[in-house]
Amino acid sequence: MMYHIPAVLNAEQLAHFTAQLQQADWVDGRATVGSQGATVKNNQQIDTGTPLYDRLQAAVLQALNSHPLFFAAALPRTLSAPLFNRYQQGETYGFHVDGAVRHNGAAGWMRTDLSATLFLCEPDSYEGGELVIEDTYGQHRVKLPAGDLVLYPSSSLHCVTPVTRGARVASFLWIQSMVRDDKQRAMLFELDRNIQSLKARHGDSEELLSLLNMYHNLLRGWTEV
Repeated sequence: MMYHIPAVLNAEQLAHFTAQLQQADWVDGRATVGSQGATVKNNQQIDTGTPLYDRLQAAVLQALNSHPLFFAAALPRTLSAPLFNRYQQGETYGFHVDGAVRHNGAAGWMRTDLSATLFLCEPDSYEGGELVIEDTYGQHRVKLPAGDLVLYPSSSLHCVTPVTRGARVASFLWIQSMVRDDKQRAMLFELDRNIQSLKARHGDSEELLSLLNMYHNLLRGWTEV
Protein backbone atom coordinates (compact mmCIF):
# COMPACT_ATOMS: atom_id res chain seq x y z
CA MET A 1 0.00 0.00 0.00
CA MET A 2 1.04 3.58 -0.66
CA TYR A 3 0.06 6.43 1.67
CA HIS A 4 0.13 10.20 1.39
CA ILE A 5 1.00 11.74 4.78
CA PRO A 6 0.24 15.49 4.64
CA ALA A 7 1.82 18.34 6.61
CA VAL A 8 4.77 16.52 8.17
CA LEU A 9 6.48 19.92 8.10
CA ASN A 10 4.55 23.19 8.51
CA ALA A 11 5.23 26.47 6.70
CA GLU A 12 7.60 27.77 9.38
CA GLN A 13 9.61 24.53 9.38
CA LEU A 14 9.77 24.52 5.58
CA ALA A 15 11.09 28.09 5.51
CA HIS A 16 13.81 27.06 7.97
CA PHE A 17 14.70 24.02 5.83
CA THR A 18 14.86 26.14 2.67
CA ALA A 19 17.28 28.58 4.29
CA GLN A 20 19.45 25.79 5.67
CA LEU A 21 19.52 23.84 2.39
CA GLN A 22 20.97 26.86 0.58
CA GLN A 23 24.05 26.53 2.80
CA ALA A 24 24.45 22.76 2.34
CA ASP A 25 27.45 20.97 0.86
CA TRP A 26 26.21 18.63 -1.88
CA VAL A 27 28.10 15.52 -3.01
CA ASP A 28 27.60 12.78 -5.61
CA GLY A 29 24.48 10.81 -4.64
CA ARG A 30 26.14 7.53 -5.55
CA ALA A 31 28.11 7.74 -2.30
CA THR A 32 25.28 6.02 -0.40
CA VAL A 33 24.14 3.39 -2.90
CA GLY A 34 25.21 -0.13 -3.84
CA SER A 35 26.66 -1.27 -7.14
CA GLN A 36 23.28 -1.94 -8.76
CA GLY A 37 21.84 1.45 -7.87
CA ALA A 38 25.00 3.31 -8.86
CA THR A 39 24.47 2.39 -12.52
CA VAL A 40 21.14 4.27 -12.69
CA LYS A 41 21.58 7.00 -10.04
CA ASN A 42 22.48 10.54 -11.05
CA ASN A 43 21.74 13.11 -8.35
CA GLN A 44 23.27 14.98 -5.42
CA GLN A 45 23.03 14.44 -1.67
CA ILE A 46 23.92 16.51 1.36
CA ASP A 47 27.28 15.54 2.84
CA THR A 48 26.45 13.41 5.90
CA GLY A 49 29.68 14.42 7.62
CA THR A 50 28.61 18.00 8.30
CA PRO A 51 26.94 19.60 11.36
CA LEU A 52 24.22 20.99 9.06
CA TYR A 53 23.24 17.46 8.03
CA ASP A 54 23.03 16.42 11.69
CA ARG A 55 20.62 19.27 12.44
CA LEU A 56 18.43 18.64 9.41
CA GLN A 57 18.09 14.90 9.91
CA ALA A 58 17.28 15.39 13.59
CA ALA A 59 14.53 17.85 12.64
CA VAL A 60 12.98 15.35 10.20
CA LEU A 61 13.03 12.58 12.79
CA GLN A 62 11.42 14.85 15.37
CA ALA A 63 8.65 15.80 12.93
CA LEU A 64 7.95 12.16 12.03
CA ASN A 65 7.96 10.94 15.62
CA SER A 66 5.32 13.54 16.52
CA HIS A 67 3.03 12.89 13.52
CA PRO A 68 0.15 10.56 14.51
CA LEU A 69 -0.88 9.66 10.94
CA PHE A 70 2.68 8.61 10.06
CA PHE A 71 2.82 6.44 13.18
CA ALA A 72 -0.54 4.81 12.42
CA ALA A 73 0.44 4.00 8.83
CA ALA A 74 4.03 2.85 9.44
CA LEU A 75 3.89 1.47 12.99
CA PRO A 76 7.63 2.20 13.11
CA ARG A 77 10.07 0.20 15.16
CA THR A 78 13.23 1.74 13.66
CA LEU A 79 13.72 4.82 11.47
CA SER A 80 16.89 5.14 9.42
CA ALA A 81 18.83 8.38 9.54
CA PRO A 82 17.13 10.59 6.91
CA LEU A 83 19.15 11.58 3.85
CA PHE A 84 18.62 14.56 1.54
CA ASN A 85 18.82 14.65 -2.24
CA ARG A 86 18.61 17.18 -5.04
CA TYR A 87 17.86 16.67 -8.73
CA GLN A 88 18.44 19.38 -11.34
CA GLN A 89 19.65 19.84 -14.95
CA GLY A 90 18.38 16.50 -16.20
CA GLU A 91 19.43 14.45 -13.19
CA THR A 92 17.44 11.28 -12.59
CA TYR A 93 17.36 7.94 -10.78
CA GLY A 94 16.34 4.97 -12.92
CA PHE A 95 14.19 2.07 -11.80
CA HIS A 96 15.68 0.23 -8.82
CA VAL A 97 14.71 -1.61 -5.65
CA ASP A 98 15.91 -0.62 -2.19
CA GLY A 99 18.11 -3.06 -0.31
CA ALA A 100 16.27 -5.44 2.04
CA VAL A 101 18.50 -4.53 5.00
CA ARG A 102 20.47 -1.41 5.82
CA HIS A 103 23.11 -0.53 8.37
CA ASN A 104 21.80 2.23 10.60
CA GLY A 105 24.87 3.54 12.41
CA ALA A 106 25.14 2.70 16.10
CA ALA A 107 21.72 1.03 15.99
CA GLY A 108 23.12 -1.72 13.77
CA TRP A 109 21.24 -3.48 10.98
CA MET A 110 17.58 -2.84 10.21
CA ARG A 111 15.09 -4.41 7.82
CA THR A 112 13.63 -1.99 5.24
CA ASP A 113 9.87 -2.59 5.23
CA LEU A 114 8.86 0.90 4.08
CA SER A 115 10.46 3.71 2.11
CA ALA A 116 9.50 7.35 2.57
CA THR A 117 10.09 10.54 0.60
CA LEU A 118 9.45 13.92 2.25
CA PHE A 119 9.12 16.67 -0.36
CA LEU A 120 10.92 19.93 0.53
CA CYS A 121 9.96 22.13 -2.44
CA GLU A 122 6.69 22.96 -4.15
CA PRO A 123 5.77 20.90 -7.24
CA ASP A 124 5.48 23.98 -9.47
CA SER A 125 9.09 24.99 -8.72
CA TYR A 126 10.43 22.22 -10.99
CA GLU A 127 9.43 20.14 -13.99
CA GLY A 128 9.83 16.38 -14.10
CA GLY A 129 11.17 14.77 -10.95
CA GLU A 130 8.17 12.54 -10.40
CA LEU A 131 8.58 9.59 -8.08
CA VAL A 132 7.22 6.61 -10.03
CA ILE A 133 6.30 3.60 -7.90
CA GLU A 134 5.48 0.28 -9.54
CA ASP A 135 3.33 -2.36 -7.85
CA THR A 136 0.84 -5.08 -8.80
CA TYR A 137 -1.71 -2.40 -9.77
CA GLY A 138 0.61 -0.61 -12.19
CA GLN A 139 2.64 2.59 -11.95
CA HIS A 140 1.85 5.49 -9.61
CA ARG A 141 3.36 8.93 -10.25
CA VAL A 142 3.92 11.02 -7.12
CA LYS A 143 4.69 14.74 -6.88
CA LEU A 144 3.46 16.16 -3.57
CA PRO A 145 3.31 19.63 -1.98
CA ALA A 146 6.27 20.73 0.13
CA GLY A 147 6.07 19.27 3.63
CA ASP A 148 4.09 16.20 2.56
CA LEU A 149 5.42 12.64 2.62
CA VAL A 150 4.73 9.51 0.60
CA LEU A 151 5.10 6.11 2.28
CA TYR A 152 5.36 2.92 0.22
CA PRO A 153 6.69 -0.66 0.48
CA SER A 154 10.46 -0.88 0.06
CA SER A 155 9.92 -3.98 -2.08
CA SER A 156 8.46 -1.80 -4.88
CA LEU A 157 10.42 -0.92 -8.00
CA HIS A 158 10.63 2.87 -8.24
CA CYS A 159 12.43 5.69 -10.03
CA VAL A 160 12.68 9.49 -10.20
CA THR A 161 12.12 10.95 -13.66
CA PRO A 162 14.58 13.54 -15.06
CA VAL A 163 14.24 17.08 -13.73
CA THR A 164 14.13 19.40 -16.75
CA ARG A 165 13.60 22.75 -14.96
CA GLY A 166 14.38 23.98 -11.47
CA ALA A 167 15.50 21.71 -8.66
CA ARG A 168 13.70 18.92 -6.80
CA VAL A 169 14.80 18.66 -3.16
CA ALA A 170 13.58 15.98 -0.76
CA SER A 171 14.46 13.94 2.28
CA PHE A 172 14.21 10.16 2.17
CA LEU A 173 14.50 7.34 4.67
CA TRP A 174 13.56 3.76 5.46
CA ILE A 175 11.42 2.27 8.19
CA GLN A 176 11.45 -1.11 9.91
CA SER A 177 7.88 -1.60 11.04
CA MET A 178 6.69 -3.40 14.14
CA VAL A 179 4.41 -5.30 11.72
CA ARG A 180 6.45 -6.92 8.94
CA ASP A 181 3.56 -7.99 6.69
CA ASP A 182 2.29 -5.23 4.39
CA LYS A 183 -1.29 -6.58 4.25
CA GLN A 184 -1.54 -6.88 8.02
CA ARG A 185 -0.17 -3.36 8.44
CA ALA A 186 -2.68 -2.02 5.92
CA MET A 187 -5.53 -3.76 7.72
CA LEU A 188 -4.49 -2.23 11.04
CA PHE A 189 -4.25 1.22 9.48
CA GLU A 190 -7.72 0.98 7.97
CA LEU A 191 -9.15 -0.24 11.27
CA ASP A 192 -7.42 2.60 13.14
CA ARG A 193 -8.79 5.20 10.70
CA ASN A 194 -12.32 3.83 11.06
CA ILE A 195 -12.07 3.85 14.84
CA GLN A 196 -10.93 7.48 14.82
CA SER A 197 -13.71 8.46 12.41
CA LEU A 198 -16.44 6.73 14.42
CA LYS A 199 -15.21 8.30 17.64
CA ALA A 200 -15.23 11.78 16.11
CA ARG A 201 -18.77 11.33 14.77
CA HIS A 202 -20.47 9.42 17.59
CA GLY A 203 -18.22 9.60 20.66
CA ASP A 204 -17.36 6.64 22.85
CA SER A 205 -19.56 3.55 22.83
CA GLU A 206 -19.44 -0.17 23.68
CA GLU A 207 -19.11 -0.97 19.97
CA LEU A 208 -16.17 1.40 19.61
CA LEU A 209 -14.50 -0.14 22.65
CA SER A 210 -14.93 -3.58 21.05
CA LEU A 211 -13.26 -2.37 17.84
CA LEU A 212 -10.42 -0.83 19.85
CA ASN A 213 -9.97 -4.10 21.70
CA MET A 214 -9.85 -5.93 18.36
CA TYR A 215 -7.21 -3.50 17.03
CA HIS A 216 -4.90 -3.99 19.99
CA ASN A 217 -5.31 -7.77 20.01
CA LEU A 218 -4.41 -7.93 16.31
CA LEU A 219 -1.46 -5.61 16.91
CA ARG A 220 -0.36 -7.77 19.85
CA GLY A 221 -0.43 -10.87 17.66
CA TRP A 222 1.37 -9.37 14.67
CA THR A 223 4.05 -7.14 16.16
CA GLU A 224 7.75 -8.02 16.28
CA VAL A 225 9.42 -6.00 19.04
